[in-house]
Amino acid sequence: MITPRPLGLYLHIPFCVKKCAYCDFYSVTDASRMDAYTDALIRSIREYGEKSAGRTTDTVYLGGGTPSYLGGARLERILHAVRGSFALAEETEITVECNPESTDAALLDALRRGGANRLSFGVQAAHDNELRRIGRIHDFAKAKNAVLLAHEHGFSNISLDLMYGLPGQTQDMFLDSLAQCLALQPTHLSCYGLKLEPMTEMGREAPVLPDDDAQADTYLALCRVLRQHGFEHYEISNFALPGFRSRHNSKYWDLSEYIGLGPGAHSLFDGRRFAFPRDIAGFTDGTAAVRNEEEVPDFERQNEYLMLRLRTSDGVELRDLEERYHVDPAPYEAVFRALAKPGLTEQNGTRWHLTDAGFLVSNSIINMITDAASR
Repeated sequence: MITPRPLGLYLHIPFCVKKCAYCDFYSVTDASRMDAYTDALIRSIREYGEKSAGRTTDTVYLGGGTPSYLGGARLERILHAVRGSFALAEETEITVECNPESTDAALLDALRRGGANRLSFGVQAAHDNELRRIGRIHDFAKAKNAVLLAHEHGFSNISLDLMYGLPGQTQDMFLDSLAQCLALQPTHLSCYGLKLEPMTEMGREAPVLPDDDAQADTYLALCRVLRQHGFEHYEISNFALPGFRSRHNSKYWDLSEYIGLGPGAHSLFDGRRFAFPRDIAGFTDGTAAVRNEEEVPDFERQNEYLMLRLRTSDGVELRDLEERYHVDPAPYEAVFRALAKPGLTEQNGTRWHLTDAGFLVSNSIINMITDAASR
């Protein structure tokens, strides 16, 4: 009998002081709902803890929204509920997203008591004019102080989020932000290009962004700098010092199973996909039943495996593809070999992965690879 892989657990904390101008994640600003929501989330944690009985969980991720805005006491209650409901592995990675303006000593003490061992700070930029432009409510001094305070409270596994391609941003400006963030000694960096979603404030405003060539040059410069500082480029937008990859996010990229709780949270559990509606009132009062529950067909799962694995530096292991989905890997290998000539793919034994240059055009490459399956 095959022992199932450990689960991941994602908990959505949908509260923000203010919606950022670029953000399309589900969040609300009504803080009066926090206590009721915390109670509802704990009920859901207990329910799904029972449903996952017999399974080990080895990653827990509290994302948002702004989890730190919920406050230390509520977060500590949630983390204790997780420990009481799920069979956590001995070295479980427990991540909490924090924003600088809602991080203080009391919060960090509560997170330590709750068992959190990894923090992810939404810094985004080191220049205050850029932060204001994208609707952030902190300045870089607050971000710096929050990270230093986290170090003082014993958190050694710290990730920082940065954005490039902001309106009016040059490559030098971004690399200066990167240098200032590296001085804070993070173990992990998530670096994203700004994408204007049509229903967001910035999407409706449609500001002029650096062109594609400028953003590509910035991305490649980012990759070079972080490689020089010892970071592994292990996913298109993610970089880690050795041993500090995000174990939770890696579950998404290798199609491991996970449970997501809270409005808008998605799950892949017992071979089925489902999600909660983006409705905090329905989730809180228990009327928001999960939706989109469906079994994942093998062909769709095969293409999803290719799409997600090609986002990572580990890439696609052809033998694994063949064993998982009983397909002939030859058509895929032919495409990989063709793309190796212009330097977009690289081979390591029977494993193929995209290069930094390949990551820049990953969507086109992924379409080419998945099209090979239908021939």
